[in-house]
Amino acid sequence: MAAQQAEQALVEQWRDILALHARTQCELDRALHGHGLCASDFEVLDVLAGCRTPQRTPSYRVQEISERVHLSQSALSRLIARLEKEGLVERGMCPEDRRGVKVCLTAKGRALHGEVLPVQRAVLARMLTDG
Repeated sequence: MAAQQAEQALVEQWRDILALHARTQCELDRALHGHGLCASDFEVLDVLAGCRTPQRTPSYRVQEISERVHLSQSALSRLIARLEKEGLVERGMCPEDRRGVKVCLTAKGRALHGEVLPVQRAVLARMLTDG
């Protein structure tokens, strides 16, 4: 009996996490829509904006981005292609591995990230804090 109750508590906790994620994702999409972004777009821009490298143009390999955002490789590739078409990111060959592709923010992408960052953080604060 106690084992069943503990198991049910875990299931309920998991469902609460899923529900919070879904509500937060919807709120992020709603708040970012006016800026032409969805939550996944912002996540990629945010990862790229946080890149700290000694290179003149900070960049990440697509594989490194995929490790930080929760998208399939194909979904991430389509998203990056769309962001590139919008002038927010640039793709280039990886000098260390010619099969790899590096992605970096453009000036337009960096400006949009800076504009939208407070909006995204406000949604997170509202949705994820108690009280």
